[in-house]
Amino acid sequence: MEECHVNQLLAIYGNRLPIESLEIVKKKLMTMNYGIASIKMAQFKDPTMALILSAIVGTLGVDRFYIGDTGLGVGKLLTCGGAYVWWLIDIFMIQDATKRKNLELLLMC
Repeated sequence: MEECHVNQLLAIYGNRLPIESLEIVKKKLMTMNYGIASIKMAQFKDPTMALILSAIVGTLGVDRFYIGDTGLGVGKLLTCGGAYVWWLIDIFMIQDATKRKNLELLLMC
């Protein structure tokens, strides 16, 4: 893929990835087809939406289900957000967890 296409994808979806991993992402995108990369990156979960879900229904684990952490979502659901402690911690950590999950999704292909 050309560098201008890589920069375009990073401009659109870069906020959904950890900032410290952008060089690794650039290298990975250079080896991919533009169409496949754009489809894959369009499937990324939005960290802001994860934060909103965590604040509103995080005690039910909806935020973890949203980003694909099914096991943790079930754990939060059964423990009522870990007696609200896990829910409170996740409000501060869910955006980073979402970005790491998006990075894993990209690096798997």
